[in-house]
Amino acid sequence: MKKNLLVCLLLFCSFGLGMAVTKMMQPSSSETATLKRVTGIGGIFFKCKDPLKLKEWYKAHLGLNTDQYGTNFEWRQAGDSTKKGFTQWSAFKETTKYFLPSTREFMINYRVADISSLYTALKNEGVTICDSIDSYEYGKFLHIMDNEGNKIELWEPNDEEYDKMGVKINGGRTK
Repeated sequence: MKKNLLVCLLLFCSFGLGMAVTKMMQPSSSETATLKRVTGIGGIFFKCKDPLKLKEWYKAHLGLNTDQYGTNFEWRQAGDSTKKGFTQWSAFKETTKYFLPSTREFMINYRVADISSLYTALKNEGVTICDSIDSYEYGKFLHIMDNEGNKIELWEPNDEEYDKMGVKINGGRTK
């Protein structure tokens, strides 16, 4: 009888300790509310049979100014209209492995404000994270999976460097 009572007490204590640790690991509602998450759409990427032909079709029929990567839609940021922002449109060969582990035909890139803090929050929330943060002159990137198996690219942009990069390669811009 004492042994059963002790086992029950230990189970109850370990359950309570587990719940307390879980609660401590989750961000408080005030932390969640203050963390900027997605700030806009950074790009739309999709698979197709012939990216070159498709880009030419969009150029001819819809007026997209395409280059080897697709096109950039240039816009002005709402918080400061003197600053540019960009949304990338890219067609990938249907055999690309860039969307893996997702088997979907598309991937959306979301612009985020603070990728490091968001990474920590998403990890604590149990979101599937595909890789670590990659840094380039034009921004930082992280890939995650949503609950239906869609790969999502998160991008903390450096719009000034991204703009310079597009000018250097004489990149396509659709305004």
